[in-house]
This record gives sequence, C-alpha cells and structure tokens, in this order.
Amino acid sequence: MENRARDLKQHYIVCGIGSVGLHVVNELHATSRPFVVIDIDKNDEKILDPLKEAIFLEGDATDDDLLLKAGIKQAKGLFAVTNDDNENLAICLTARQLSPSLRIAACCNEPRNANKLTRAGADAVVSPGLIGGLRIASEMIRPTVVSFLDIMLRDKEKNLRVEEITVPASFSGETISSLGLKKHRNILLLALKTRDDWIYNPSDDHIIGPVTSLIIMTDVAGREDLENFFQADRT
Repeated sequence: MENRARDLKQHYIVCGIGSVGLHVVNELHATSRPFVVIDIDKNDEKILDPLKEAIFLEGDATDDDLLLKAGIKQAKGLFAVTNDDNENLAICLTARQLSPSLRIAACCNEPRNANKLTRAGADAVVSPGLIGGLRIASEMIRPTVVSFLDIMLRDKEKNLRVEEITVPASFSGETISSLGLKKHRNILLLALKTRDDWIYNPSDDHIIGPVTSLIIMTDVAGREDLENFFQADRT
C-alpha cells in the first residue's frame, strides 16, 4: 500500500473514513480520481472492499511520516473529514506545514470551529448540518432540481457531473470556439470563472482571459478528453 501511495501524483488524501469520508471516497472513485485513505482504525479498511484498488494506510493522519507516505508532496488535495473537529484542526495544521500549496477541505461538525479550521490552513470548510439544512429547504422549494441532481449523481451509466477545468494560459486572447468543445463528447459549457467575475452561458465569440476556468457538465470520459486536449497543448 505504501509503495503504491508513493507512486501516485495529483491524487487526493482522505483523512477519516467515517460518515463523511465514505461519501468523499465514493465520489472520487465514481469520477475516476486517484486517492489514498488514512484512518486510525484498521477495521475501517473493509468499507473500501467494493472499491477496486483502493489504497488504505492505517495510522494517525496528523503524523508527518504517514502523510509523506501517502504522497502529500505530490497530492492535489487533502480532505480532513474525521468526526472530531480538533483532529481535523490538527490534520490541517500538519498538512499545511508539509505542503504549503496543497488544497485542503475540512469537515466542521460545530459551526463555531469554522474560523479555527480556516486559520489552521483549510481552504474550504463544510458543515454537514448546514448542507443538510439547505438540502431540506431545496426539497421543499425546488424538488424538480433536487431530483435532477440526484439522478445525475446516482446514474452509474452516464455518470454526469458538473466539473471545472482550468484553461491553459496559451489560450488567452482566443475565443471559446477555438477550444472546439463541440468536438469533445458529452460536454456542455455552463459558465466561465475569470479572475474577477462569472460569465454564465458564454457565447462562442467570448474572448478567453489569462485566468479562466470552464464550468462544464460532462461525464468521466468527457472530462478526461478535455484534460488531455489541454495537456497536449502545453506540450
């Protein structure tokens, strides 16, 4: 497991395989993103049995050596999603010291701890209680939208997601049409995120700025096709 983890690049580290961590892992697996799970309880490894080739490391996620074994230096992001806010706080502090540029998302069970997690190095802090409340409200006032999103997430054949992809700087000054999005399978452009603003449903002749991310609806294959297209442009 440690050897396989060291070989990974641009992967995600999930610290804690409890109620939140399990959903994180399932989403990473469903969208074909590599990941390593760290949990102090060896028995929790059984939860990962249905997921092919999942990498599990037993131990304390606040341990520098264990995070290094998980490939934190090469990782794209880390999830601090244990059931204990204090533990998530310590994980954020440790991970930020080891990898200053790493993106960190943390679970916050008590809203009063959100600022502490941010100061500890978390880029995003999510409260399950808040998300649950918003979901319940949406079930009441926009049930068709909720149904659409649920079907999108649960359909294993189409496996559609709303994704974001950064446009290489080499495309700055060109139009949206130059990306040839219609040539890629199953890609629907929803919006652009620029340095300062959002552009919804951009036209084909919209000029791409130096810092732009595409917000698209697509499946795993479509996302990978577009990522490969941009990667080829860099080389």
